Amino acid sequence: MNATPVLELLDPASLTIDVNVRKIAALTPEFVESIRDLGVLEPVIAHRRDEGTVHVLMGQRRTLAAVEAGLGTIPVMIVSSPDEADRIVTQVVENVQRAELSEADEADAYHQLSLIGVPAADIARKTGKTKAIVESALKARSSTAGAQALHNGYTIGQALVLAEFDGDQDATEELESVIRDEPQYLEHIAQRLRDDRGSKQDLARLTAELQAQGTTIVEEAGHYADSEAIRVDALNRADGGPATEDDANAVQIVTDYRGGHRAVPVITGWKDLGFTPKYERYDGGGQARKGPMTEEQKAERRTLIANNKAMESATKVRREWVKTLLARKSSPKGWQYFTVHALTHHPETASGYDSKTAAEMAGVKNDDWNPLRAHVARTDARPEAALLALICAGYEKQIHKDSWRRPGDVHRDYLNQLVTWGYTPSDVEAIIIGTTE
Repeated sequence: MNATPVLELLDPASLTIDVNVRKIAALTPEFVESIRDLGVLEPVIAHRRDEGTVHVLMGQRRTLAAVEAGLGTIPVMIVSSPDEADRIVTQVVENVQRAELSEADEADAYHQLSLIGVPAADIARKTGKTKAIVESALKARSSTAGAQALHNGYTIGQALVLAEFDGDQDATEELESVIRDEPQYLEHIAQRLRDDRGSKQDLARLTAELQAQGTTIVEEAGHYADSEAIRVDALNRADGGPATEDDANAVQIVTDYRGGHRAVPVITGWKDLGFTPKYERYDGGGQARKGPMTEEQKAERRTLIANNKAMESATKVRREWVKTLLARKSSPKGWQYFTVHALTHHPETASGYDSKTAAEMAGVKNDDWNPLRAHVARTDARPEAALLALICAGYEKQIHKDSWRRPGDVHRDYLNQLVTWGYTPSDVEAIIIGTTE
């Protein structure tokens, strides 16, 4: 900017407005009326180009309101023409400080800066934002779905999640419903959808490979005589010997609670081929039970699988949340008592922690066999963060996929403390805490 700016009184209608990072001027009747009554009290900042045209740099809203109010002149501070990047950055900072910049406008500004070659790190430094925020905004803005979400009024974080599921209508509708009704659960639902999507992609690849090999795939296979297809390891040959994989004429694709898939060898039409089941169905009470599972048993099984998968997704969200918490400059309130309570009530959290998990939570990156220990040996910076990571990792080791079935104090104490610090538990974690209705 010019060291000696010049104040002039100019007709607002004669001014032109540069492409501003705040796309919506948001002229309210009250604001226009105020300009009409009081005039423009704070000078508009502008620069005069070689051809004589005066372009507004800061004060777009005041200029437009003055035109609408019919003012003949307004005060304009004429400065030298700024560098394009500096102009955009100045507008961003000015509008953010005045709380006039929407997240869509903010993302647009970063996008403009990136198009003229300004790196994300420099944008962050110039605007006072973190590099992570700038990178998230750029990523959301660069996709069609993300840009549309920003235009629709979603935050940068929400737009980034929606951009991730661009093209998946079912996922998008579910995410938009969560954003509208229960935005605090967005990360949990998004992680579950990520896990489900990855599982479906893996299933499709495995199915395609098996079909390319000419392998027959059956939907269901059991262990007992009531099944048309039975797993090989549950059958005997006609001569009494156990069936082997070489006897299989089909496979069943089974999915574990993590969403992983594998092909299990089975024999379909086993009775006609001379095989016999190894086992009779047994209910644990000494009586054989005939027939397939009841609908109630099937429902219980589905709940078990669904909740176990939900715990896997929640674990990823929870650990990432703790990592973000520990990355803050100041430790969370009450961390000292939390640590003492853990050591006195749940000493296994300190003796049995997983160093890799602790290191990830502490933001430590090294290839040592015990990365947290190596980190502590190398630096004495922020020991409280390392200690909290150690304790949290110890608690994490106590939480398993089925902890929701038999929750204990060790689970509740940890999750309740995270909730106190601002964590939003998923539905299955709420079962452990005991907050479900």
